[in-house]
Amino acid sequence: MTARTRRIRRSLIGMLLLTTGIVVVLTTAAFSVYEVVTTRELASRDLATLAKLIAANSTAALAFDNPGDARRVLATVRTERHVSAAALYSRDGTLFATYPATVGKSLPARAPAVGERFAPSQLVVVQGVFQGNLRLGTLYLKSDLGVIYERIRLYALIAGIILALAGASAYLIASRLQREISDPILALAETATAVSQKGDYSVRAPPAPGHELGLLTGAFNHMLTRIEEAQSRLHIQLARLDLLHRITRAIGDRLDLSSIFQVVVGTLEADLPIDFGCICTHEPGAQFIRLQSIGARSLALAGALGLSQGEPIPIDPNGLSRCIGGELVYEPDTSSLPFPFPKRFAGAGIHSLVIAPMIVEQSVFSILVAGRCASEAFSSADCEFLDHLCGHVALAARQAQLHGALRQAYDDLRRSQQAVMQQERLRALGQMASGIAHDINNAISPVALYTESLLEREPNLSDRARGYLGTIQRAIEDVADTVARMREFYRPREPQLVLARVALNRTVEHVVDLTRARWSDVPQQRGIVIQLHKELSPDLPQIMGAEGEIRDALTNLIFNAVDAMPQGGTLTVRTRASFIPDGSCGAVGAGEAERRVTVEVADSGIGMDEETRRRCLEPFYTTKGERGTGLGLAMVYGMVQRHSAELEIDSKPGCGATVRLSFPVTSEAPQVSAPSMRAQPERRLSILLVDDDPLLIKSLRDILEGDGHRVTAADGGQHGIDEFTAAQKREMPFEVVITDLGMPYVDGRRVAAAVRAASPTTPIILLTGWGRRLLAENDIPPHVDRVLGKPPKLMELRAALADLTGSRAA
Repeated sequence: MTARTRRIRRSLIGMLLLTTGIVVVLTTAAFSVYEVVTTRELASRDLATLAKLIAANSTAALAFDNPGDARRVLATVRTERHVSAAALYSRDGTLFATYPATVGKSLPARAPAVGERFAPSQLVVVQGVFQGNLRLGTLYLKSDLGVIYERIRLYALIAGIILALAGASAYLIASRLQREISDPILALAETATAVSQKGDYSVRAPPAPGHELGLLTGAFNHMLTRIEEAQSRLHIQLARLDLLHRITRAIGDRLDLSSIFQVVVGTLEADLPIDFGCICTHEPGAQFIRLQSIGARSLALAGALGLSQGEPIPIDPNGLSRCIGGELVYEPDTSSLPFPFPKRFAGAGIHSLVIAPMIVEQSVFSILVAGRCASEAFSSADCEFLDHLCGHVALAARQAQLHGALRQAYDDLRRSQQAVMQQERLRALGQMASGIAHDINNAISPVALYTESLLEREPNLSDRARGYLGTIQRAIEDVADTVARMREFYRPREPQLVLARVALNRTVEHVVDLTRARWSDVPQQRGIVIQLHKELSPDLPQIMGAEGEIRDALTNLIFNAVDAMPQGGTLTVRTRASFIPDGSCGAVGAGEAERRVTVEVADSGIGMDEETRRRCLEPFYTTKGERGTGLGLAMVYGMVQRHSAELEIDSKPGCGATVRLSFPVTSEAPQVSAPSMRAQPERRLSILLVDDDPLLIKSLRDILEGDGHRVTAADGGQHGIDEFTAAQKREMPFEVVITDLGMPYVDGRRVAAAVRAASPTTPIILLTGWGRRLLAENDIPPHVDRVLGKPPKLMELRAALADLTGSRAA
């Protein structure tokens, strides 16, 4: 071994020994500092533990104010040779007991703050004494630092021994190692440690050229490079996956396309990020796309691009057409493309463009447009992410479309169910009305007959009495018409509805007279005043209509207005004529204005809210509780429909209500051919009257006998057949038979059949409360020559007798 080699070895060994010594010294110093700190903490913890035990045992002495017991408890610290003083302070902070007894002057006069603190040569612990949550006093312990000094001396001895042993060991090891072997291995070890502990794959081991360890170091560094690249790609994929997850969650609960698109574009702008983003919709077969949603950060660029929401954009033959075909299109440099769509973006400074399709059921319904200002700014990972995102958005959009279709189907079904229920209600009402029409018409028939007879046969009646009888007659007709019209709720307008000229001002006057008791007399009984204002337009043109139906409708409206003013108010009825231009435009004379007559019934009552105003025309809907039927306005609406009129309702809560009926004015009256009938039969007739209602029999008998006829009454169908048969046997046959339809046991059909079998030439008149329905439905029973409704009218009855007996005689 040469001297140079020995010097190198000694240098190497010296460097290693020096390094080892420094490491050992630093380690020993660090260890010593650690031990000092640890010993101080241990001493503090031990003294604090002792203080807790003494405080726990001192609660009784403090609670019962027993200093002797307190001193005995404090005396237990004599087993700890380093504790130099102990004291208890009462709740008010005064000194209560000490140990030893001679240290009282060296202790604080008042209880110090709770805690642990080191003085230059002592350790003090102050501990509160508690019984439950009640503080009884304070414990004070003071200890010297002897235990710390003893441990430091012990550790110094150990450190010296270790230092000597380390130096000897380092010398022996250094003499057997070579630097060129140890350095590369140590470098690799340090690099591997950094990677494993910190996860930092950017560190590299220093190269070691000239031998196999250099090759190992190079391979190791190359492996770290590959791992770093893979980790970078993994982080990017995880970030994209997290972004996709967040977008999917954000749009998962949304059920409208606009909200879904806005969330997608806004998230891409913030987190991908992109400089411009929008979504356009496409209809199958259309040659354009329509801008549906623009990101909030893209609005400024949208102005530069000349794009606005809802604007159609023609489809280019290159990029856009390929996207509509289902292909994701990436344009890395829009300035190099000649087509209008990418050139528009290039002009606004967007040089990279991705156009991704959203496909549902193999059809592109929307496209996502994402742009960045830099050229070639989108990587393949970005394009792949946008493609996957469009797939998720398409599923969410499909879900929204299905939900919308389902909601529409549900709404349609609900409306259909409501319509069916309403139709069934109206059908039941019509059937009920048909059932009670017979009884009501029978009840009012005597009143109608006697009223008409008095008006005809009593010329000496006063004008007032004649007016009263006329009002009674109109009211009876209205009752009959109302019962007959109740079935109109479920039947379409019948073509045989006969319209006549109606003077609305006169009808209004009649309605005001008919309802006077309701709006004047009844409220005054309760001390309530309702003032009536009539504003009737003069020279009002006549309309074509059924006066009875219009009168009923106005009566219902006045009743509703009175009900809406429980504390009184003003009831206004007005009429006016107006001209409504048709929808034609152009030169004067191109179109004609439609003349209409309007009737308004207004009140100053409580008014209606929007929900009530919207539903008030529904049958059976009422706000009057048990007092209301919910049919009044529904009947008014039925009348309006049958007259091709219009109905308007203006109302606000607390501001009253105005109901407006607008009727068209026709220039010509419909041509109604009145049947030819004679006013009276030419001779006295022998008449058989069959009915089960004694009042109707008496009234008809009185009227017919007053006309000079011989009348035989039969109270039931079988009795009528027996009377007719007996007269035939007596050779005194009846010339006319008038029979009711609905009678117990033997009805009018069987009476007509029996009469026709006995005498085929005897005229038979069927008088029934179902007369109008039988005529409307063409359900006239066989063997019946004429059907008359109840209540009967004298003119119709006389005309029927004259017509039937005259034709038989001929």
